[in-house]
Amino acid sequence: MDNKDAEKLFFIPFNTGGHWLLLAINPIREIMYYLDSLGNDWTTYPDMKVLIDTVLQAFRAQRDIQTSRRGANSITWIKVAFPQQRNQIDCGYFMLRFMRDTLALGRLKIPTDYFDEFKCAFYTKDQVDEIKEEWCQFMIKLNVCS
Repeated sequence: MDNKDAEKLFFIPFNTGGHWLLLAINPIREIMYYLDSLGNDWTTYPDMKVLIDTVLQAFRAQRDIQTSRRGANSITWIKVAFPQQRNQIDCGYFMLRFMRDTLALGRLKIPTDYFDEFKCAFYTKDQVDEIKEEWCQFMIKLNVCS
């Protein structure tokens, strides 16, 4: 990566052991966008923080970036407000929908209030079914289910 990559986002789907959430990282700017359809704070999942710290340290080492001990944990975490799930089973589909919405808009930054084009308190059943259908079609095209 070089300076032209300064605005790239990398998606990290994360499973807490029973719940899917989405992280989007800009490793050059050291910004982590945190998207959790249950609304939990990122500090709820300490294992996730350890993983992200490890990823960032590896990235810095690869780019030969020296940081002070104080700067070693300087990543900025941004909790994004977006639609919340109303049950305990749709988190994976919400994570996929968040990722799709971001890619569909071609955005390089995620606003803290989520995107105006997709802003709502909850996804409707039709919106969740839409991402389920897209995922199924994608898997069929990959011939994963045969």
